[in-house]
Amino acid sequence: MSDDPEQPRIRVAIADDQELIRTAVGAMVEVHDDLELVLEAADGAELLESARAHRVDVVLMDIRMPRLDGIAATERLLDSQAGVRVLILTTYDLDEYVFAAIRAGASGFLTKDASSDELAEAIRSVHAGDAVVAPRATASLLDFVARAPEPVDPEVLLAPFTPRERDVLREVLTGASNDVIGDRLFLTGNTVRTHIASILAKLGLPDRVHVVIWAFENGLAGRAHRRA
Repeated sequence: MSDDPEQPRIRVAIADDQELIRTAVGAMVEVHDDLELVLEAADGAELLESARAHRVDVVLMDIRMPRLDGIAATERLLDSQAGVRVLILTTYDLDEYVFAAIRAGASGFLTKDASSDELAEAIRSVHAGDAVVAPRATASLLDFVARAPEPVDPEVLLAPFTPRERDVLREVLTGASNDVIGDRLFLTGNTVRTHIASILAKLGLPDRVHVVIWAFENGLAGRAHRRA
């Protein structure tokens, strides 16, 4: 998706305790005509206070911050403001703090060395309701969830899904894109999206990153990854 001056601008906030990072990321955001930087905050507490006076669409959130860290700030922000999305910016590909932030409701994460175009595309994606995982971190995410325990009764967990939805779910847990899932299962892109929408609705989850979290917590993701 390219910048489109006819579309409303996406209102972006940055929360990071390092001024240099805020300045650099802010400059990367403002390069794109469809993005607007509306506030900067040095920690989670300042973000929550400032966000009351600004309409924000997407927050670029650091995790390790004084007073209120990114995990707690994500949870409180999403509880208090409907429609806002959080994208974690981290120095590391994946660790337990990033995982906790996703569990708190973040829509995904990028590493801080992402390019301006990568950052802009990630902002647009989460604003549109999709999830984002740093491309090179997908394998790390899968390795992380592969350490999950065995489920007590996977058939109970999978009972709400049709056989085809189970196939699609298994592919989602390998990190496959919709196009790859379609190729593997001989399905059209629209059919894949329909199945994923049904899976999300049945689980009551917002996006596919949180499907991976659900699978991790129930011991399914590790099994699917080891079989892939």
